[in-house]
Amino acid sequence: MSDEPTGDGTDKPQTRREARDSSTSTGGIPLVDGAFPAFDTTSIPPRPPLPAEVPVFAASPLDTADHNAIREQWRAARDELGNHVSHARGQLDQANERIKERTGRDLILATLIGLAFGAALLASLLFIKVLFVPFALAAALLGVYELSLALRASGRRIDVVPQFIAATMLVLSAFFLDLWLVWVVLFLAVAFVIVWRLVAQMVAKDGRTYGDVLTDAVIGGFVQIYVPFLAAVALILLKQEGGQWWVLSFIAIAVVADTGAYAAGLSFGRHPMAPKISPKKTWEGFGGAVVGSIAAGVLLAIFLLHVPWWIGVIFGVAILLSATLGDLGESMLKRDLGIKDMSSWLPGHGGLLDRLDSILPSTIPALCLYFLFSSWAVL
Repeated sequence: MSDEPTGDGTDKPQTRREARDSSTSTGGIPLVDGAFPAFDTTSIPPRPPLPAEVPVFAASPLDTADHNAIREQWRAARDELGNHVSHARGQLDQANERIKERTGRDLILATLIGLAFGAALLASLLFIKVLFVPFALAAALLGVYELSLALRASGRRIDVVPQFIAATMLVLSAFFLDLWLVWVVLFLAVAFVIVWRLVAQMVAKDGRTYGDVLTDAVIGGFVQIYVPFLAAVALILLKQEGGQWWVLSFIAIAVVADTGAYAAGLSFGRHPMAPKISPKKTWEGFGGAVVGSIAAGVLLAIFLLHVPWWIGVIFGVAILLSATLGDLGESMLKRDLGIKDMSSWLPGHGGLLDRLDSILPSTIPALCLYFLFSSWAVL
């Protein structure tokens, strides 16, 4: 048997074109095969529609104009607010300058410093009253330093180191020792600074006259009585039962009296109270201090000290008188020394003693009134 193809070409495979022509010659009807049954084209589901395209709208000139208009309105409102703030600041500065020319004080700065000191004082008295002790000690030492420097500038011989030592012993003894021992420490403190000054003068041998040496010694003892001892009286009151409320009350009354005098004198002051001692103090200002101190005394007596209202009137009047006398006394001392302020450490206030001049003398009537009226407290 031969492998060669036969001449008739029956075993030759069809080409792709011949197969296509043969299929179309049957009228386009697909061949039926048992392995591949006829395919029904009606069973094909329809193609889902394509999602509609989201139209993109371009910003119209009108929208851009609206945004620009809103931006311009915001800018105009911001500029107007800035102008109002600048105008108000200018008016406040002008008012502050007028007050400064009339009283010699920067009102805004003085108010801020006063609020800071008041917050520290209030915190020390409200939470743990022993925290007031370092506060009082620091104030006493700074007051001693200010007064010593002012006296030395006027020609007096004041030794700062022994003043600090004596002041520290005196202030601390008021809170930690019995009352009778405080008087002993006061005597020792005054004797200590006087003896120190006398010995220092003997060592110096600078020919200073007897009168000047005696004056230096007496003034050195006065420094201890004026600042540390009065601060010690406040600590004596503090360590009593409920004494922190009495300390807070007498300081508040003194501050209110000073503020009322300042406000009334600035607004209505026409008649000088003591022109040779303090020309800027007026009777109208004193009237404002009377109203403020009595009102504060009554409110504090009822709501803080829990004593009858009439005790608050007495308390307010007593603190008012001691604060006024203390203020006038320090003004007389500064006039004698030829200075306006004890120092310039507190802008708007001068020195610390310029703010304590009415508080320090008020410690004595406050302590006396405590011993008289504390038993009237309604618990």
